[in-house]
Amino acid sequence: MNYHSWKLFIDAAELGSLSKVAIAYGTSQPHVSRQISELEQQCGGRLFQRTGRGVVLTELGERIAPKIRLWLAGTDQLTNDIRETAGTPIGTVRLGILPSTAHPLISQLYFRLRSAFPLIRLVVREGQGAQLETWLENGHLDLAILFRHGSSKRNGDICLVETETYLVGPAGNAYTREQTVTFSALHQLPLILFCRPNSWRDRLDQLSAQHGISLNVMLEADCLALQAQVVAGGGGYALLGPYALSAAKKECQLEGARLVEPSVLRQIALSVSPHGELTLACRTVMKLIQEITKAESDALGKC
Repeated sequence: MNYHSWKLFIDAAELGSLSKVAIAYGTSQPHVSRQISELEQQCGGRLFQRTGRGVVLTELGERIAPKIRLWLAGTDQLTNDIRETAGTPIGTVRLGILPSTAHPLISQLYFRLRSAFPLIRLVVREGQGAQLETWLENGHLDLAILFRHGSSKRNGDICLVETETYLVGPAGNAYTREQTVTFSALHQLPLILFCRPNSWRDRLDQLSAQHGISLNVMLEADCLALQAQVVAGGGGYALLGPYALSAAKKECQLEGARLVEPSVLRQIALSVSPHGELTLACRTVMKLIQEITKAESDALGKC
């Protein structure tokens, strides 16, 4: 069986157009059609039905497509295994991230991989903590960068850095223009926080109960850029770590005061899916994430 011909067959089935396949492969549509025709001759039947909008699989094509996908995946894995045996990281690494870690951490990771490990393909999915946890548990992610604190820590987590929490407001604001602000000052302040379910929100609720204050959540938003815009417009205050605050400051005129009495600490941790063994590509990505995070932490003056 010709790997490249059958890969073209699967791509045509997924794209639904021979012309789109030709563009993707940098060739002509007649060339793609000839390759499909050769496969059809080998199979003894039509694989595609031509329509006005492109192509769809015939009954024969539908029957064999799952087997071809399985064969292609097995062939790819065998190739990866052989190259990894030779010490070459190769393959796809699925990484889940929090919005605040998208840049510069993941941007730097991508460019480091492209330069030093071009055979590693990075797939990045953004989400909040609970969502990333679910994706890890069901095997949709290989790795995830998460906030951890207290009881949320899990065995196998790699602590990248410990960070403090900042009350973030518009530049010149009375609450945020000083270096620090007490936790009790959050009482009834209009807050903009990440959506539930969220272990960080649960932790804030616990601290609020312990210190006898009430949190006045005016807006729930997972989008960091939206939080920054609303805060800059005087619509409330956010509670962010140093990385998120640094990113938000680049977009808006904001400043942050570190929460004290008590300090509210969080760890940024690298968590691994419980499914399967770590590939050399995954281990390579993990090492780079730790190196980049350390450099960023040093730059921000955090240990």
